[in-house]
Amino acid sequence: MTIYNFNLGIGWANSGVEYAQSYRAKLLRELGQEAKFIFTDLILSENIEHLTANLGLKDEEVIWLYSYFTDVKISPTTYTLADLKASLGQEVVKEVRNGKTETVYLYLASKNSWVAAYLKNSQSDLVERAEFVSNNCLYRKDYYTYTRLFSEYYTPRDNRAYVYQRLFFNEDGSVAYEEIMDGDSPQMFRFPDKILYSKAEFIDYFISKLSFKAGDILLLDRSKGLGQQVFRNKGEAKLGVLVHADHFSEHSVDDDYILWNDYYDYQFTNSEAVDFFVVATASQRDLLLKQFAKYEHKQPKVVVIPVGSVDKFRHPKVTRRPFALITASRLAPEKHVDWLVNACIRAHKEIPDLTLDIYGEGGGKEQLEKLIANNQAQKYIRLKGHQDLKEQYVNYAAYITASTTEGFGLSLLEAIASGLPLIGLDVRYGMQTFVDNGQNGYVCPWSDSMGAPRIVDNLAFAITELFKADLSKFREHSYHKAQTFMEANVRQAWAELIATEGGLGHA
Repeated sequence: MTIYNFNLGIGWANSGVEYAQSYRAKLLRELGQEAKFIFTDLILSENIEHLTANLGLKDEEVIWLYSYFTDVKISPTTYTLADLKASLGQEVVKEVRNGKTETVYLYLASKNSWVAAYLKNSQSDLVERAEFVSNNCLYRKDYYTYTRLFSEYYTPRDNRAYVYQRLFFNEDGSVAYEEIMDGDSPQMFRFPDKILYSKAEFIDYFISKLSFKAGDILLLDRSKGLGQQVFRNKGEAKLGVLVHADHFSEHSVDDDYILWNDYYDYQFTNSEAVDFFVVATASQRDLLLKQFAKYEHKQPKVVVIPVGSVDKFRHPKVTRRPFALITASRLAPEKHVDWLVNACIRAHKEIPDLTLDIYGEGGGKEQLEKLIANNQAQKYIRLKGHQDLKEQYVNYAAYITASTTEGFGLSLLEAIASGLPLIGLDVRYGMQTFVDNGQNGYVCPWSDSMGAPRIVDNLAFAITELFKADLSKFREHSYHKAQTFMEANVRQAWAELIATEGGLGHA
């Protein structure tokens, strides 16, 4: 049997969905269970292998829609600048390296022709993609792993390069299939024996080719653009839907109607085709079952399995930094890191030694930099970028968050497993799961109608209260709360589900 995990894209700054898959992959390996992780987004800026490997997925575990119909394997980039030069078929008369942009410009013997080679990094000669230009017009881009994977072809239109075709290659250079484009919109996928007229048809064809069998389990992590195709092609496999966020809109609920989260509406509406749902907390399971009974008149199977786990408790080897707060998240609006910055600026007036380190990347970075600078807070509030934090939490005194959308909160779990007290908002489901108010942190009141100034006041007050408390007792309680989420317990939960649903798993 095989467990197939369905997702859309992947990047360097991922959401909790991707990190949940990373945890799951590790546990499934420990169970000796074969698993595949499927991605259906077209990824142009990076070799997908670098992104999946960074997440902890093995190459043989990854299936990418766009390479599936070729014989090119998921692999790190090994294509070199020398390989590119050898493929050009003409002399390179000049070579210019731009270290700042990790680009090498190859000027060719043909007049007004050149190639821009984009390197993996400035210390490497590994080429990830190349742009081909003639008479100042881009006409082709090539994308490489250990060979050329695919090419894009361009034509000038409205004073810009306009992509009209992609060719996907086999290892020997033959064309496996082509995609006909109209700018950014796919119009047609043409195979030697088949033509598909949309990406929806392309995904449907792809999923049908996976040929699921009895005993296989399909886990749908994200469904946009592929949910219907998975439902339609599941065959005798069992289908599970992972619920990664709050599943309904609280302000669109009355006695007769509930508005499901857009990400889950199709799965909930067609729940009779779903063998089981997986949520991360018991409180979400209980709420979901009540809502299904009331609004859908159904009783689906809902299983609680935390999306993350901890391999061990982490204790500091040196003294924790006093008054040092840490937060980690995507720098996105729903994470409200600006509230944390303002709260720390306010609390800093009472606690001069207070610091806040912010880990993560995202579109809100520039706004946060300005907020910190405008308040002359650079010395005690720092943006630290994306890092592996497992061994870093223990250096801090406490963890703080202002997220209003947590289905679980992997960073919260990692923090309490390092003995950190938590400060956050009273939102489902993470803070309510990991914090006993006043015993290992503070849960601040929150509602959609509550204005930002009041929220900031509450967070600032919680910070000052925390550092008046007996932090040794708070830390002890955090370690106690983390016990439930040890790897052995979560692994056993997966083993039991696999044995029940697949019939061939390891109990």
